[in-house]
Amino acid sequence: AVAAVGQAQLIQFYESFLSSHELHAGQILLTAEDLDDRTRYLHVRNTLSSLLELGVVPIINENDSVAVEELQTTFGDNDRLAASVAGVVGQTALVILSDVEGVFDRDPDLPGAAILREIESFDESTFAMAATRKSTVGKGGMGSKLRAAQLATRGGSAVAIAGGRVPDVLERLIAGERLGTYFSPCLPALSPRKRWIETAQPAGTLVIDNGACRALLKGGNSLLAIGVQKVDGRFSPGAVVSICDVSGEEIGRGLVNYSAADLDCIKGLKSEAISSTLGRRSYSEVIHADVLSIHEA
Repeated sequence: AVAAVGQAQLIQFYESFLSSHELHAGQILLTAEDLDDRTRYLHVRNTLSSLLELGVVPIINENDSVAVEELQTTFGDNDRLAASVAGVVGQTALVILSDVEGVFDRDPDLPGAAILREIESFDESTFAMAATRKSTVGKGGMGSKLRAAQLATRGGSAVAIAGGRVPDVLERLIAGERLGTYFSPCLPALSPRKRWIETAQPAGTLVIDNGACRALLKGGNSLLAIGVQKVDGRFSPGAVVSICDVSGEEIGRGLVNYSAADLDCIKGLKSEAISSTLGRRSYSEVIHADVLSIHEA
């Protein structure tokens, strides 16, 4: 309820500021469900495109008045919200401003700590560099910002994490000055549909064997039932699911052709055996290559 009052004051501030530059603010309040559902996702994308064409600056925030964390309708923090919206727009630039001036090679409070001007890939060592202390001005720490940068770069967006207190930080970044830490977008850029698959929260998880993992990472292959070892979650056909290797590391996401209950019955089976097990074979693939997004190594 308090958030509903705060939103009114926030949008008034933005409108007052932007009007002095002959611009107007347009408020958009989102929950994670708005981007998980394909139809609602497209409505959000169309709304953003229309506002930008009209010269209106979208002010986007989480709809805290109705979002419920226990029901997974929240984004968790504004870093993920920003990365998700970057995926909706597609091939844009995401700037994440923080109370520190970028990603440091160690806790920025320690002597000798230095800013990493560019990070080219994400692995365990990348996230280990994130300071354990929380941000003093936001909900997430540097770890959440790195996860947001990873999500946005997968969708084809360039990302910069910089200090919000640096004078004229946005103007200087737009001018090309190297401030903070820069992340290059993954190329080639994902298709709009695959950007949605990366943005949506997975409804479940498929654990696949090593052979299936190698086939998917090679590229251009669909996921077959014989490669599925374990099914977690409750989902229907058409849901976005996470695909993990035997160690539990996510290697990609995709739109599944079978429900969780059906997949429990056909996991590990050859495609020819699906009909005799389920009484039908709607698809030969569990996830077709066209709706499968594999993460860059």
